[in-house]
Amino acid sequence: MRSIFEDIIIPFIAIALAELGDKTQVSILLLSSRTKKYGYIFLGVFLAFLIVDGLAIALGNLITSVVDVSLLKPVSGVVFIVFGVYMLLSKKEENEEKTYDKNIFVSAFLMIFLTEWGDKTQVAAALFATQYNAWLVLLGTMLALSLLSLLAIFFGKILNKNLNQKLLKKVAGVVFIILGITCFIL
Repeated sequence: MRSIFEDIIIPFIAIALAELGDKTQVSILLLSSRTKKYGYIFLGVFLAFLIVDGLAIALGNLITSVVDVSLLKPVSGVVFIVFGVYMLLSKKEENEEKTYDKNIFVSAFLMIFLTEWGDKTQVAAALFATQYNAWLVLLGTMLALSLLSLLAIFFGKILNKNLNQKLLKKVAGVVFIILGITCFIL
C-alpha cells in the first residue's frame, strides 16, 4: 500500500531533477534579471505551470497520445527566438523599466504557457498521474516547479543588482535565441 508521502515525493523529486537547469529555469532567471517585480514573475510562472501541468495531470497519459510533441518543439523555439530578438532590438533604457514591469506578469505567463506544452516535465507529470493520486501528483509537481522557479528568480535578482543592465539585456537576448534554436536542433 502506497503512502500519501510517496504520491507527492516521487513526482516532486523526478520533476525537480528533470527541470533543474532546464531552458525554462534559465528563461525565468533571465526575465527576473530585467525587473524588480519578482512577485509578478512568480505569479505568472506559477499560473502557467498550474494550467499546463494541471491539464496534463487531469488528462493523465491521454495527453501524450493526443499531443504531437514534435510539433510543439518548433513553437517553443519560435517563442524563445521572439523573446531574444525583442530583447536585442528593444531600445528601452533602464529608466523605462516601468513599462516592462507592467507586462512582466504577462511575459512570464506566456513564456511558460507557450513553451511548456509537451515538455518532459509535463509528460512526466501526466504519466505519474496514471500511477499515483492525481491531486498529490499535482501538489508534488507544483512544489518542485515553484521551488526551482523561486531559485531562478533569486539568482536573477542577484544578476539584476550586480551586472550592467545593457550587457545583461544583450546576453539574455542571445541566450533566448540560442534556446530557441536548440528547440529545432535537439
